[in-house]
Amino acid sequence: MSPAVSLAVSPAVSLLLPVPDHIVIATRESRLALWQAGHIEARLESLYPGCRVELLGMTTRGDKILDRPLAKVGGKGLFVKELEAALLDGRADIAVHSMKDVPMAMGEEFALACITERETPLDAFVSTRYAALDDLPPGAVVGTSSLRRESQIHARYPQLAVSSLRGNLDTRLRKLDEGQYDAIVLAAAGLRRLGLGERIRAVLPADVSLPAAGQGALGIECLAARAELIACLQALNDADTAACVGAERAFSRALAGSCEVPLGAYAEMRAGRVWLRGFVARPDGARIVRGEREGAPLDAEAIGKALAGDLLAQGAGDILAALG
Repeated sequence: MSPAVSLAVSPAVSLLLPVPDHIVIATRESRLALWQAGHIEARLESLYPGCRVELLGMTTRGDKILDRPLAKVGGKGLFVKELEAALLDGRADIAVHSMKDVPMAMGEEFALACITERETPLDAFVSTRYAALDDLPPGAVVGTSSLRRESQIHARYPQLAVSSLRGNLDTRLRKLDEGQYDAIVLAAAGLRRLGLGERIRAVLPADVSLPAAGQGALGIECLAARAELIACLQALNDADTAACVGAERAFSRALAGSCEVPLGAYAEMRAGRVWLRGFVARPDGARIVRGEREGAPLDAEAIGKALAGDLLAQGAGDILAALG
């Protein structure tokens, strides 16, 4: 299992290290994934003007299988396997991921070289007819691809129906516009990155819809053996985001978090400390175990593990066992 690489190189020092003259970025070919990869491409070209950066677009199994919930076809790892294959065979140097799509356990041959500054990690309520979840009438259908969102909607709004929603961002919005759903819940970050912020009717507070571990953050993956490349990428790392995402992922990893488990984890920096909230739930929302912890950024992983232990002590293990 490979966590974020711990190579301590300051951005200033990284600019003095040898820089590759050519970097190929492996990316999914959805519009959002291409925006994310293009964003990293532009930042690298700005930092290292002598380096030529290009994108290698790829279609993953997660992009191809759209007729079944992600939790039933292998989870979010389906979005990264083909990109990792490109790293292994030398077709690409780095891969850009939405951190919420990166499996909690990575192969030892890979490293998360850096995590960039986070966009909003919160969920967004999108509807053509209603302004908020509170406005939906009984029986209204809410679309989501996430068991995490589904469990929280069921718990707070038991009168609403929740239906599976797959496809890229544009496909999901089209299905809403066609009237297949009364509302959908998406990550606010994706909508804002694609200039679709006007589609957001409401941003859901964390106490209504606690985000997924890593939501809103981008991570750059490469081969663990490429120390010089990792050092160069440190200039893109955001320490606060990395600490928060590290705590969230440690919490999720300790509870075997995946698409099959309704689990949320969200950390914020408050007065220089990491404040982490997390939950585990039954898919129907009938039982939710919650908790929170805080601590120093250097202890981010320990904070996540400790909160997982707190939830297990409250009975989260029974929920996980029933799901297994």
